Amino acid sequence: MIAHRGASGYRPEHSILSYELAIELGADAIEPDVVASSDGVLVLRHDNELSTTTDVADHPEFASRRTSKQIDGRKYTGWFTEDFTWAELQSLHARERIPKIRGREFDDLAGILRLSDLFKLLEGTEVGLVVEIKHATYFESLGLHMDELLLSEISGTVWADSSRLTVECFETRVLEKLSRKGLKASTIFLVESSGSPADEVAIAGKAARSFADFMTDKGLAGLAESGIDGIGVDKQLLLKKDKAGRVTGVTDLVERAHATGLLVYCWTLRAENAFLAKNLQLSGGDREFGQWREEFSLLMKSGLDGVFADQPDLALEVRRGL
Repeated sequence: MIAHRGASGYRPEHSILSYELAIELGADAIEPDVVASSDGVLVLRHDNELSTTTDVADHPEFASRRTSKQIDGRKYTGWFTEDFTWAELQSLHARERIPKIRGREFDDLAGILRLSDLFKLLEGTEVGLVVEIKHATYFESLGLHMDELLLSEISGTVWADSSRLTVECFETRVLEKLSRKGLKASTIFLVESSGSPADEVAIAGKAARSFADFMTDKGLAGLAESGIDGIGVDKQLLLKKDKAGRVTGVTDLVERAHATGLLVYCWTLRAENAFLAKNLQLSGGDREFGQWREEFSLLMKSGLDGVFADQPDLALEVRRGL
């Protein structure tokens, strides 16, 4: 069971509060997302745009850095990690990304972290690490090569030669680069329920292969042949639904991927009504917990090798009952 950005269902994601709670709750591994600062520090944020998860907008000294950018085909307006040094980023505080669902009780109680900070936190534990590289092609266009930054970061640490380390990305090419350069870790290709990988679009434009192309039998076999160890898929690719949006079962994706030798993970298990299918929601609105046990159990019984969960204690509870 992998704690998604820490115990992000209870504390602001990627904060030390979230990571510490995930360890306390018994997570097998923790998943940090990494983006880059202007001076090449790997920063723990879900995205390089900072305004949704930090107090950057409240810092008048950074007001002039607000800008708009195109990243992986989408327009964003805000403040971006690549426009700040790590020294500057250390002045920011972590905030809840989805406050309408999870409130703001723990906002501004902790700063933001870099990957090396998480290494220190995990010293003396058996907790694994699942590092997600974000926007690899975009950062490469700025001269920030995420494969090189990650290899440099883990060099000389216990993670350089550890079965406890996994690296994942929504782009295959950076994973292949890492493997060629000697990374001793499992590599996982992350798969959206729609669209195309950013590295494919950068090369082929409108002719780019879609995520769906990779999920055909031929596509899955190609991933395995390329040396990638597994896939991490949006749970929507695993859940069968009827026309009314009610979950009725699971697809055959896990079975087909396993037949090619790939591991299969799924994201993201969340207990709130807002993230559950209509027939699994209960009264009380988006913030209330729905029938999460039913969804979690259905997915875990499909044969998955692992799940990402915002509430790691709940996922562990279900796993113990299987």
